[in-house]
Amino acid sequence: MSMTFHVDIVSAEESIYSGTAHMLVAPAEHGEVGVMPRHSQYISLLKPGEIRVKVSDSGEEHNIFISGGVLEVQPHVVTVLADTAIRARDLDEAEAMEAKQRAEDALANRKADFDYAKAQSELIEAAARLRMIQKLRNSSNKQ
Repeated sequence: MSMTFHVDIVSAEESIYSGTAHMLVAPAEHGEVGVMPRHSQYISLLKPGEIRVKVSDSGEEHNIFISGGVLEVQPHVVTVLADTAIRARDLDEAEAMEAKQRAEDALANRKADFDYAKAQSELIEAAARLRMIQKLRNSSNKQ
């Protein structure tokens, strides 16, 4: 019998995933982190990117985009508190392209009331969404 652990991924709007997993991979602040059953306790900030939840030995996986948040790992429970979380199948490429363009325009056309950190954060998030969309497109083309 293979070992599993419980995963909860929630955002301010909704619970995105709640169930068992064999492995979880998340974009931690200092690099990608993999979590398996009985992992030692761990907490980390998350940056925009993809969370992969491997739910079975057959390779079934849930892909979720997050815009940032916090990862808490306990030996039998992993919790992701995300600022924004979107299932991969719900990502909108046109919307991500628009967000990227808006952020790039804001960075190029600075004004006195310009919030550089916010524009840069929006650009990083939009770029991460587009990378995930491209990765999913490439993996579906190979199948």
